[in-house]
Amino acid sequence: MLNINQKLLISKQRFKSNSISPARQMEEKEEKIKKSLKFSIFDGAFYWMMVGFGESFLAAFAVFLKATNVQLGLLSSLPKALGSLSQLFSNNLLKFFKSRKKIVCIGVFLQAFMYIPIALVFFFGEFSIPILIVFVCLYWIFGAIGGPAWSSWMGDLVSEHKRGDYFGNRNKIGSFVSFLSLLAAGYILQRFSTGNFMEYVGFCIIFSIAIVSRFISFFYLTKQYEPEYVFEPKSHFSFIQFLKQARFTNYGLFVFYLSLMNLGIYIAAPFFTPYMLYDLKLSYTLFTILTATAMIVKFMMMPIWGNLCDKYGTKKVLTISGFLMPAIPLLWTLSTNINYLIFVQIFAGFSWAGFDIASFNFIFDTTKPSKRATCVAYYKVLKGLAIFIGAMAGGLMVNYNSFFWSKYYLVFIISFVIRYFASFLLLPKLKEIRMVEAISHRKLLMKALTTRPSIGLVSTIMTFRRNNHKKILMKPSFKFKFSIFQKKQKR
Repeated sequence: MLNINQKLLISKQRFKSNSISPARQMEEKEEKIKKSLKFSIFDGAFYWMMVGFGESFLAAFAVFLKATNVQLGLLSSLPKALGSLSQLFSNNLLKFFKSRKKIVCIGVFLQAFMYIPIALVFFFGEFSIPILIVFVCLYWIFGAIGGPAWSSWMGDLVSEHKRGDYFGNRNKIGSFVSFLSLLAAGYILQRFSTGNFMEYVGFCIIFSIAIVSRFISFFYLTKQYEPEYVFEPKSHFSFIQFLKQARFTNYGLFVFYLSLMNLGIYIAAPFFTPYMLYDLKLSYTLFTILTATAMIVKFMMMPIWGNLCDKYGTKKVLTISGFLMPAIPLLWTLSTNINYLIFVQIFAGFSWAGFDIASFNFIFDTTKPSKRATCVAYYKVLKGLAIFIGAMAGGLMVNYNSFFWSKYYLVFIISFVIRYFASFLLLPKLKEIRMVEAISHRKLLMKALTTRPSIGLVSTIMTFRRNNHKKILMKPSFKFKFSIFQKKQKR
């Protein structure tokens, strides 16, 4: 029951909101959205800093702890699978909290804490790897459980026609931060790799930075505006209903495509790190350079692919990248020369940038706002199961084959085959939803290749002019630049 003071406060708030004209309310809402989209850039940047210092080195930490190939497969797949399954409870959480923002913020806060027990598993001796897997599972569950709510929340904040542009620039900034974080983390590990305990100290340092980064990300999430959200039971449908209707809908076919693609991807994905550290015997410096090369190319290409999605449609970008990206694991088997592998990583960054931004935007294009959280949750469940099955199958193949000089080559080749099978089977069945300009796939690829990414990079990092800052606020565009870091000049 509400007391008298609470009732008076609610009455005053209602009176105040009723006294504001609809035009003024709309202006205030637009201003809140603009600020929230800026805060989301900061949130994304610090999230990617956490990834660069922490998540990117979890597999390397397991290798340091002498994990077997099966354990590495489990570490890569089981946490993602459980994180995906946890999203089945997203509708129950929405009903309970009645706020997407609360769900996301609580999950992020708990996820940040998981780096503490992850770092401490070093002291558990022969049980360190199983305990590490448990805490990494919790890390992924806390991070993933708010995923559908976050997708629904951001879908309400970002204009339909500017999603590629906004998320392309958001991911570009995030990827750049992750790239610098990855280089710094690799440098720290290399400097501390003078002995077993000192190497552990290096991991503790980078995990500590990851914790701080995620807490800063949490801070910016709390400052974002959440548009009013009403849970509609009528828009809810069960997982079984979704599976029955999936093959008849554009979104359902898209989910099947990504699930099969992720099955192929994760047959090989957990084993690139041990291949580089065990078979190629790379130092942490070279390992970081190879990892960072793909990241820097991806960060430069994200806004380019995003703009092409907005103009020519996500389906065409998804098709091009969906036939380029599957070649990556096969390319890794052709040579061990470090210069060649850098070229492979450049190709990987280029193709993955297009695939990730097109996949992400296609979800928004093919789902209704009222059903988006549920649709995303069911997609994540199937994706998580595919990842788990793929990684487990890959781990068994690595353990029980001797066809090539490296036992990892078989999973790379099978991954290549399954990825292309998914693209040939299901990509032609997907349809573009929006009205977009017509262009051939060849010309679209040439546009992606010939657009100068340095222009986007310079305008993002080096532009500090107040004029550009005003343009961002005035125009219905989301090309965020680093000028948002500037303080307003005194009038």
